[in-house]
Order: sequence, then C-alpha cells, then structure tokens
Amino acid sequence: MKKTIVLLTGIAGLFLLAYATPTMAADDDAGKKVTVTGMGKCAKCALKETDSCQNVIEAEENGKKVTYYLAKNDISKDFHSNICKEAKKVKATGTVKEVDGKKELTVSKISLADKTE
Repeated sequence: MKKTIVLLTGIAGLFLLAYATPTMAADDDAGKKVTVTGMGKCAKCALKETDSCQNVIEAEENGKKVTYYLAKNDISKDFHSNICKEAKKVKATGTVKEVDGKKELTVSKISLADKTE
C-alpha cells in the first residue's frame, strides 16, 4: 500500500512539473509582438552610440521618438548593409522587451518600407 501511494504521488508530481514548467517559461520569455515602422539607422555610424555596428529603428509613438535597438540575429545582420551608411525608412516585425532601460526588438521580418507598401 505504501509503495502505491509513493508511486501515485511521484506520478502526480511529474504531471504538475510538466504542466507548470512551460507556462512559467512562456511568461518569462514572452515579448510583445509588434510591427514598427520608422527610420532604420546604424547605432555606430549614424547615431554614434555604440562601438560596433548595430541596427536601430527610430519610430514615433504618441508624439515621442522611440528608439528600438535590434537584437543581433541572422535577419538583423543580413539587413544591416541596407542602413549602415544611409538612414532609410524600414518596417520590422518581432518581439520587443526592455533591456537595460532600452527597447530591444528581436526581428522576425524586416524590409525597406517603400518595398512593402
């Protein structure tokens, strides 16, 4: 009888662990999915804010300028040559989160705005 109770308790614990873990991980990693349209620039070359090249999108929201720093991934890296030397209007979709007081956008899609409209 004791073995059955221990076995059932163990199985119940595994079910609870399996159910709770994905929910907690999703809450921790959940970023807000957004589409941002604004001026794409290089944080190093155009803004003189970083030591190495990084994509930035300056957008206007509620009458205020908001700067999104693009997280370094393959999509962002491949697009960088479009905006490194010259600012251009871009449209990007991805998830946004706050990192060190700055908005970081992890893009899943980015393109020049005049080509998408």
